[in-house]
Amino acid sequence: MELFPIHLLFIVVLMNRYILGPFLRRLKGRRFERVDDTYRPKVAIVIPLFNEGQGIYHTVRALLDQDYPSELTEIIVVDDCSRDDSVAWATKAAEGHPNVRVMRNPENMGKRKGINRGVRAAEDAEIIVSVDSDVVVERSAVRQLVRRFVHPNVAAVGGRTFVINRHQNWLTRMIEIKFHFAQKWLKDLERSFRQVMCLSGCLTAYRRSVLLELEPILEARAIAGIPIKYGEDRFLTRQIVKHDYETVYTLDAYCFTAAPSTLAGYFSQQLRWRRSNLVDLICGLSHAWRLHPVITVHYVSQLALLLAYPVVIVHNLLNGEFWDILAFHFLVIGLLGFIYRLETRYLPEDRRVHPASFLPMALLMPVTYALFTPLALLTLDSGSWETRGSPTPAQAPMP
Repeated sequence: MELFPIHLLFIVVLMNRYILGPFLRRLKGRRFERVDDTYRPKVAIVIPLFNEGQGIYHTVRALLDQDYPSELTEIIVVDDCSRDDSVAWATKAAEGHPNVRVMRNPENMGKRKGINRGVRAAEDAEIIVSVDSDVVVERSAVRQLVRRFVHPNVAAVGGRTFVINRHQNWLTRMIEIKFHFAQKWLKDLERSFRQVMCLSGCLTAYRRSVLLELEPILEARAIAGIPIKYGEDRFLTRQIVKHDYETVYTLDAYCFTAAPSTLAGYFSQQLRWRRSNLVDLICGLSHAWRLHPVITVHYVSQLALLLAYPVVIVHNLLNGEFWDILAFHFLVIGLLGFIYRLETRYLPEDRRVHPASFLPMALLMPVTYALFTPLALLTLDSGSWETRGSPTPAQAPMP
């Protein structure tokens, strides 16, 4: 009974994510996502670049193949002093395309400041589409994002991310299913009230005027006087909502990215994301009351559970009840795997994975919560923005 409040928190979060959110999506039907196909603004696609190597070539080429009018599209690559051949590959991709620009920062500035520089350079654009340098964007993605700016108060529209290397090993297969629920289910509640609190930098469109309005806040972001470069996408989304704009998320605009294929890479990613979650959820408490009441309850309960969940795990370990909590995780993860199988049964085999691939999450989840939440709290002042590590990648031959 001493853990009853934490169990209650778990039930609230579970209900909001997997029952109330999907229920509201189905209840609203076509009203859930409004579109305007007559809106055709000038769009600038800004790609922050750092040590991506050959990958940036494929990113730019995919964006050049968009079905949005090319005369209304500009692509700006902003290199943050890469130490490999990234700029050469970006320049190669831009050859013969006057609407592609490759810029280099005078010094390593971090992802957000690099994007801000690209935003300032896109003087004719009304909409800025931010795309990570390691993704391949589906052909209709830009158009699908733009058509959801149905009125001036919509400031940001985010898209979905698929795992391109989903069949590489057991870990990438697990992450594919994790992404499925994180993007198709977990955002439904926030989508229902047009207050999505985290839009991924992989693929998100913004009103340029709003980015310029928020630029001083974004540039000054720091913890205890130390500038931080992680979690900038979540921070930006929260600032947009804080300033009373609407944020929208759609499954119709999507891109592909490579998931970590090693536990070291996965744990590094999860630690970085855990820092981001903690910083933004804690800082957001100052204005969470301004959200829709349902979103406020969900917001606060997520933070409370994130902080309390490690306590549950340690409590069970000390009392010899770890196998009980592990069995519970396997039960929940197994049920989600079954739901994934139902929802993806019509997809081609190369676009889905076996539902049992999600079972390792039952073990990884308590481990990462028990270890990474305390570790993240102790390393909130980390200044790194690199996702894939600091070693200089090997250079690939030009095509």
